[in-house]
Amino acid sequence: MSVLPGPDGRPRCPWALGTPDYLAYHDDEWGRPVTSVSGLYERLTLEAFQSGLAWITILRKREGFRRAFAGFDPAVVAGFGDDDVERLMADAGIVRNRLKIEAAIANARVVDGLGQEFADLVLGFRQPPRPRPTADQVPATTPASVALAKALKARGVRFVGPTTAYALMQAVGLVDDHLEGCCVVLDG
Repeated sequence: MSVLPGPDGRPRCPWALGTPDYLAYHDDEWGRPVTSVSGLYERLTLEAFQSGLAWITILRKREGFRRAFAGFDPAVVAGFGDDDVERLMADAGIVRNRLKIEAAIANARVVDGLGQEFADLVLGFRQPPRPRPTADQVPATTPASVALAKALKARGVRFVGPTTAYALMQAVGLVDDHLEGCCVVLDG
């Protein structure tokens, strides 16, 4: 499947046309550069929570995640303890998965400890520009995502494998997987 016309007639990646939430995420955010430590921590956390679920579930709960995880401020989340885990387990505004919640807190400690080094590490996996892919050319993993997952795990990051790492790379603009012919123009 290739690009399809959106509600305004402009061609877009087909996955973006399922709901207005997807359309807004596709057009305004997906693949655009994210460079801040907190922004990268947010995307890492959301991609980890998405594992095994539909992205729309995470997207629709995003504001709940932001409230629950202190705006994804790694320094604040790094200080969360057992009471916070229980608070989060009772929060219907997020996905209530204990392993993912505990990983998000543990990852905040890693990110907070690394600071800008975390951002530099992730951003160091930016892929060189290439022609936009067709739908059958978009991989679930790449050698770069395998290496990124390995580098993150070596620093103590949990709940990140090559597929989650590749989704992170797509989300933060390290690779442009908008399909050939998609109307979205990315900066940077």
